[in-house]
Amino acid sequence: MSASPAPKRPASDRKAQSPKTSRKPSKKPARHTQTENPRPNTTPVKTKIFVLDTCVLLFDHSALTNFEDNRVAIPITVLEELDRFKVGNETNNFEARETIRIIDRLSQGHALQDWIPVENGAGGMMKVIMDSECAESMTNRVFSERTNDHKILDSALCLQASEPGTKVILVSKDINLRLKAKALNLPAEDYQTGKVKDNRHMYTGKSVVENVDSDVIRRLYLDGVSRKVTALGADRQNNHFYILRDGSASAMVFHNESKRALERVDKAYAYGIKPRNAEQAFALHAIQNPDINLVTICGVAGTGKTLLALAGALEQKNKYNQIILARPIVALSNKDLGFLPGDAEEKVNPYMQPLFDNLNFIKSQFGPNERKNRAIEDMRSEGKIQISPLAYIRGRSLSNVIFIVDEAQNLTPHEVKTIITRAGENTKIILTGDIRQIDTPYLDEQSNGLTYVIDRLRGKELYCHITLEKGERSELANLANDYL
Repeated sequence: MSASPAPKRPASDRKAQSPKTSRKPSKKPARHTQTENPRPNTTPVKTKIFVLDTCVLLFDHSALTNFEDNRVAIPITVLEELDRFKVGNETNNFEARETIRIIDRLSQGHALQDWIPVENGAGGMMKVIMDSECAESMTNRVFSERTNDHKILDSALCLQASEPGTKVILVSKDINLRLKAKALNLPAEDYQTGKVKDNRHMYTGKSVVENVDSDVIRRLYLDGVSRKVTALGADRQNNHFYILRDGSASAMVFHNESKRALERVDKAYAYGIKPRNAEQAFALHAIQNPDINLVTICGVAGTGKTLLALAGALEQKNKYNQIILARPIVALSNKDLGFLPGDAEEKVNPYMQPLFDNLNFIKSQFGPNERKNRAIEDMRSEGKIQISPLAYIRGRSLSNVIFIVDEAQNLTPHEVKTIITRAGENTKIILTGDIRQIDTPYLDEQSNGLTYVIDRLRGKELYCHITLEKGERSELANLANDYL
């Protein structure tokens, strides 16, 4: 069975694919630059006006309230585009509906063409910009087409011309639209709320401690546990993995602050899969730790993220009722499922093949008549290993399951939150992905859901993260990762 290609969306609709995030704008005064006939402007800038593109509101329906005491302008074209996305079950549809409801609530007793309060506690204001406010189209003289993007640019340029004492800034998740704005001498920036400020030193979940007291390492091998957490130093971290070294001796440990203990980590088999390096051993330990309900695993291709998640889940099959597998390509393409024949599982199977490849690899560790091999087939036939499109996750309560989401770097922060808040009693969620392989056009290494979770939850109870660094798929795969 092969999947039909997804239909191409019209250019006017392309903004809806991905939500995003924004840093609270600075209140620092900035000098305004006019679009035409630039001249020195000595008028002090008292406030800023942020003109929002459609993709910002489809990324975060609460964006209107995230600009402190500044003013937010919404071109009428944005309202038209929101209207197109208000029907459906995708994340974009949900965000569009919520945005429309918020604007409707704020407009009670007000005219939207006037500045009205956004009720954010900081004195922020908003209004809708009408096309009629523009005497002529400024973009017609530059661009050949009259697109929705250019209408939004026109609205911002008109506002810039009519508000000489205010800095007007276009906010968009669309890089090309920001470039067009800058080409027209209009300041433009990405939406920053929820965006990780600096991921160059992203949390890896592990550290190496040198010159540890040899008695600590000896006790770890004798008892498996040590209470001498001071060996980690004053900056020790909760739910964090350490490699302790003392000359030639070393030990891998897990530190939990609430238990005030160091627990030895071994390279133990999980359903026929044995860790090949320390990071893989840490990942399996986190997956099988009953005190951890949310695990994130990062790493480049071939580091074993998905394989370890499946092996660890199968090892605990008797503790949970189901193992649910999903990938965000399914969640973000709910309407595309209708182009494939069969029920929901048959439709998503082509997209889920990478998960099945890993499942088949685990099966290959056992003979065809061995109990563990047959157990996997029995679980699939009985529905205990299930494929579930993420589009159907909203509204569900997942209890007694292990929920594995592969390629989580293609999720937005809002989508990740939606998934995690579905967790019921005795549920473990495992998110795997590579933040350097993002396929969604409006996400990047700083704004995707996986990075967001790692940044916000590090050190929290119930949560653990590990970054896999060494590729174990093959020497050829490692060569490609290193040099291509």
